[in-house]
This record gives sequence, C-alpha cells and structure tokens, in this order.
Amino acid sequence: MPSPQTSTLLLTTLLGIGLIFFLRAASKDRTTVVEVRSPRPPVEVLNGLDAWLKQRGWSQLGGDADRCLLEYRGQVDSSVPLAILLSLLGTVGAGSLGLVVRQMNPSLNWWPLLMAALGPLAGWIYARRARRVEEIQIRLIEPDVGEGSTLRLRAHRDELIALELALADPLELASDGALLTSPI
Repeated sequence: MPSPQTSTLLLTTLLGIGLIFFLRAASKDRTTVVEVRSPRPPVEVLNGLDAWLKQRGWSQLGGDADRCLLEYRGQVDSSVPLAILLSLLGTVGAGSLGLVVRQMNPSLNWWPLLMAALGPLAGWIYARRARRVEEIQIRLIEPDVGEGSTLRLRAHRDELIALELALADPLELASDGALLTSPI
C-alpha cells in the first residue's frame, strides 16, 4: 500500500502534467474553413465584412482578383486574466510539489519550496505562445445568377464564431451552424 506522501506526489505530478497540456491547448492553432451564404449581392456582403474586420483591428493584407480572394492580418493578444490565473495555479502547484518533496526527503530542509518561484513561468509561457499574428482569407465562390453570395472563410475558429454571431442578422449570413454547435 502506498504511503500518503507517494500518492500525494503522484497527484501533484498529474496536476503539473495537466497544466502542461492546458498550456499546449491554449496556444494551439485552430484555423478552420467554413462556407457562409447570404441572399445579398457579393459587393454588399464583402463591404460589410471589410468594415467589420477593420473595426476589430484587422488590416487588409492584399488579395488576388483572379481567385476572388481577400486577405486580412491582425495581431491576436493573449488573455491577461488567464495568464495571471495560470501563474497563480503554477505557483501553488509548484509550491505543493516542493512541500511533498520536502516531506519525502526532510534532509533537503526548505529548499524544495523554491520550486514555487517557477510558477509564474506558466503564465509567461501562455502569454508568449498565445500572442501571434493571424490571417483571415475570404474567397468569393461564384454563385448561380440571382442566388446571392457564397463565401469561403479561412480563419481562427473563435474569429469565425464572432463573425457569424455579429453579422448573421445585418448581412443575413448563414452557415451550416457547425461552429456554434461544436463542443470545443
């Protein structure tokens, strides 16, 4: 039967592993492609998208008229409250691991508690990896005459969800709804 220190060490190590996987998932690339349709003319839909993207801080990078493609670029910043929370959790977790190591090996005195100083590293890693430049590509798909507009959007999943929620009514945009029903 394992001692309480061994089981506590195991649980604390598992919490540390969970923090590492959370840090990886928080900064993972979630670029997605979705098709949206609107009964409105393409010029009206593209102008509405352009205005909305520029209002949110995106700048037009360029495009390709032959392929009916527009590209936008924007700086995505990390969440300061999440970075602070991760720093706090990392500090408490590393301090707990230090206490367990000290209990298992008392000859180390209180030196293992210095592991708590590594805690803010979790928030720093998150902030550094989550801050990045992202792109949005908008491609006009040629619809049949009189059928409105069909666009293929390639962007970060969260930006596509925000776009779909904000512009569904004003531009009458509709997609298959998969972004809004996904459990992720």
